[in-house]
Amino acid sequence: MKQTLEDSFSTAYFYLINRRPVTLISSELILVEDEMTDTEDNEEEDLGVMDDQRSVILHLISQLKLGMDLTRVVLPTFILEKRSLLEMYANFMAHPDLFLSIAAGATPEERIICFVEYYLTAFHEGRKGAVAKKPYNPIIGETFHCSWDVPKDKVKAFRTNGASTVPKDPTKEFGQDQSTCYKLRFVAEQVSHHPPVSCFYCECKEKKMCVNAHVWTKSKFMGMSIGVSMVGEGVLYLMEHEEEYVFTLPSAYARSILTIPWVELGGKVNISCARTGYSATVTFHTKPFYGGKVHRVTAEVKHNPTNTIVCKAQGEWNGTLEFTYSNGETKVIDTNKLPVIRKKIRPIAKQGPLESRHLWQHVTNSLKEGNIDAATEHKHRLEERQRAEERQRVALTMPWKPKYFAKEGDGWLYLNPLWKTH
Repeated sequence: MKQTLEDSFSTAYFYLINRRPVTLISSELILVEDEMTDTEDNEEEDLGVMDDQRSVILHLISQLKLGMDLTRVVLPTFILEKRSLLEMYANFMAHPDLFLSIAAGATPEERIICFVEYYLTAFHEGRKGAVAKKPYNPIIGETFHCSWDVPKDKVKAFRTNGASTVPKDPTKEFGQDQSTCYKLRFVAEQVSHHPPVSCFYCECKEKKMCVNAHVWTKSKFMGMSIGVSMVGEGVLYLMEHEEEYVFTLPSAYARSILTIPWVELGGKVNISCARTGYSATVTFHTKPFYGGKVHRVTAEVKHNPTNTIVCKAQGEWNGTLEFTYSNGETKVIDTNKLPVIRKKIRPIAKQGPLESRHLWQHVTNSLKEGNIDAATEHKHRLEERQRAEERQRVALTMPWKPKYFAKEGDGWLYLNPLWKTH
């Protein structure tokens, strides 16, 4: 049952008089203190396709044509990974210390180089493991909330950022003392079903920086592969420097879908700041048919007014990356040795009915138990409910109104972004 606005305010008032810190967002009550360090491990077991599963995939393939849009095609449940696409976007922030370090750069050149360093290290944790499994398609109105406590001593200016590459110590938990940490908050929402558009917004008030992004996923059949294009863009706002960095996302490919599926990223993405004249091109190289390395990425940072290349990078987005700067200095980052700061999230019992983990909990539990039939049934119920609600909205001519984002031109903007409140 959905919580009413009146219920929310009553509850907020109850917590307020009991001196408990609350954030009231729209009609949903988000209790900051209820968030706990996430213990879920998004590592997926190897998926060697079994004979009965192979026959399902073969049957599906027989009905598809090359280049066919897969948006409305129901894919088998056994290829699903145990999280929503909205949560996968949150996992791009697994190194929030590198993200917050962008604002610590002393010059525009340092700041865009820091952005590129963060960007290149953002994909390996969100795309954990080589196994190609598909996150749940979020249903319209689905949301995901989380935050990170980022130790202030881990947020370094550009020249000392090498400290971030120290090997992670599994015995040490980051950021228990709030006063020594920056707070980074994240919210994502599925704002449209056809086309499937996800939005996410992330902010750190203390560092006066935030990101707003909208992504429309388009899947197509490519024979023995499935390609997923990420249409849309994000904008990083650095309020202290009055800079906006526009960026795009690479495509993803599931290869060898009849044997052991694996994932790779591909395509050229751009990062640019109109105010400073700096831009970057990042190319994710797909593996050639014969030979060649997998997961290769190259990048180039340029100052456009002078046509000067100030930084080059090469390596693997899920391995080692080498950066070379215009002054001849170099830096190596091993993404597998970067310390991961775990996100904080409220337990399922304290989440709203449309929050990702609450919404998909029965599908997730069934997948964990290896009960594919039960997972399929729970997933089917969710999809049927979504279709019924959509039919009802059409009959009443009532378009869906998102909770946290509003359509603006071709994109979507968070309703209460940092640049409006500062």
